[in-house]
Amino acid sequence: MLNYVEEIKKLKKEKNAIILAHYYQNKEIQEIADYLGDSYKLSVIASETDADIIVFCGVHFMAETAKILSPDKKVLIPVMEAGCSMANMINEVSLSQYKEKNPDTKILCYVNSTANVKALSDCCVTSSNALKIIDHYLAAGQKILYCPDRNLAKYAMKLRNVKFDCWDGDCCIHDSLTSHMVAKMKNKHQDALVVVHPEARLEVLECADYVGSTAGIIDFVKKSDAKSFIVGTEEGILHKLRKDNPNKEFYLLDEGLSCYDMKLTTLKDVYEVLKNESNEVTVEENIRKKAFDALDTMLKLS
Repeated sequence: MLNYVEEIKKLKKEKNAIILAHYYQNKEIQEIADYLGDSYKLSVIASETDADIIVFCGVHFMAETAKILSPDKKVLIPVMEAGCSMANMINEVSLSQYKEKNPDTKILCYVNSTANVKALSDCCVTSSNALKIIDHYLAAGQKILYCPDRNLAKYAMKLRNVKFDCWDGDCCIHDSLTSHMVAKMKNKHQDALVVVHPEARLEVLECADYVGSTAGIIDFVKKSDAKSFIVGTEEGILHKLRKDNPNKEFYLLDEGLSCYDMKLTTLKDVYEVLKNESNEVTVEENIRKKAFDALDTMLKLS
């Protein structure tokens, strides 16, 4: 039986390849990654790498983003059908219709979106930099549409005491959380701090001790003097949290916080896609250039 970890290491060296993996991947995938991160960090790495091949262990929009930023690199995704329900809640047809009706509105597009949607946007954002970029456009007196995640948009509107347009989309994992779940877990673990991703509903975010991206949560926990945490995001983050903080306790806010698509990737998939250089992600050049401008604006404003 093949030792997939060792074979992957050999292939990476032979082919000058790197493996990027999101925090929501299975722990064995996280362990073989050259770079582990949230969508923002991985976007930056994809734009700066000298590797010839990028194997992106995540979902399709992430690999597509890497290709947009690094058109000369070969970008492979281990499981081509690994998608994102939030990204599917908006498409270029419906966004084009909105733009026709609102020509003066700046489109701020969450990175959880297709290349076609990014190409119609003025700037992309991630959960790490959304507030900073929203502030930039609001300070310039611009009307904005935030898409496709309504929960992060509502959170930003509350923090800034403003109103702007937002798309009616969500992450089915984070949107499933409720304030009742938080109260129930706090009753069980009274000393634990609640850390939540901003894709959750406002009622949940209002109960949290910290709201932030996956990378933000990891950093907050590492610096905190608290010894226990209730975690309101996808369960894949627990591997990194426990690895970095062996003397701290972590409790998932709900047992159902597991993304089906993120968990599709296996070591065998990574080995085969790297060996065969299959599942290459491509983006039409006219779309790529427009999407690149939106991503590049994001990187500059971050």
